[in-house]
Amino acid sequence: MRTMESETVVWTGDDGEPLRLVWRQVRYRVTDRPTPLVGACPWWRPLAGAGVRGPLDITGWRFQGTADDGSASLVFDVVLDPKTLRWEVVGTYD
Repeated sequence: MRTMESETVVWTGDDGEPLRLVWRQVRYRVTDRPTPLVGACPWWRPLAGAGVRGPLDITGWRFQGTADDGSASLVFDVVLDPKTLRWEVVGTYD
């Protein structure tokens, strides 16, 4: 996925699901049930060429966000960079 250059702040609940985010200086509330995006567990990646499907891990979330003033609603794909521990918006959809 391609990273969309912009500082992103995501607030999550106790279960790790996103609740709201600020992206491009707009605050969005999560207005649907977030869907986990999954990928191979980091510790499995070196073994991925063995021809066996490895365990999956949550790598990000897809959810609808609505601006606090109601001016916009978008579907966001966000991932947490494991090295920097910063959230990144990697896709948006109208």
